[in-house]
Amino acid sequence: MKLLHLDSSIMGNGSASRAISAAVVEHLRETNPILEVTYRDLAAEPIPHMTLDAFLALDKGEDVQQFLDADIVVIGAGFYNFSIPSQLKAWVDRIAVKDKTFAYGENGPVGLAVGKRVIVALARGNVYGEGSPYAGYEHAETLLRSIFGFVGADVEVIVAEGLGRGDEARRTAIDGALAQARRTSQSFVTAASL
Repeated sequence: MKLLHLDSSIMGNGSASRAISAAVVEHLRETNPILEVTYRDLAAEPIPHMTLDAFLALDKGEDVQQFLDADIVVIGAGFYNFSIPSQLKAWVDRIAVKDKTFAYGENGPVGLAVGKRVIVALARGNVYGEGSPYAGYEHAETLLRSIFGFVGADVEVIVAEGLGRGDEARRTAIDGALAQARRTSQSFVTAASL
């Protein structure tokens, strides 16, 4: 079984999304010791933004093939200016590829990445969840759920939010997300063994 682990936060060791994505991968490794993990740091080694030449060669790209080869994709994503980091967006642009990860059928688009599991660890400074007065500003979780759902993957998002509201709020949010990361890993292993 192959796992692709991506981090995109520019915050380095202080990143909550990196801590949570690492916890997800660690728990998956504990329950499946033969898990083959490939790690990419999109902030340290950014992918160039999309160009026409890159767009015309997407079906031959290494990024889409790496995505297709993975059974599980774990993504650490910060929340900057109401969306995902541009480094992550550059990668996402390379995995939504016609006739590789989706196709057009008689009734519209059909995802081709069915059975793939995508787990997103998302860290937000403020509170943008359902019921929040800022919910309409949230374009990261919505974007990632839409893209990965469009290509047919099963998507789960682990959110740590309110991180900018003080040390106690930050610790509480990260602890809650880490607990959810453990549950996510366990539920995946249970489902995979059925």
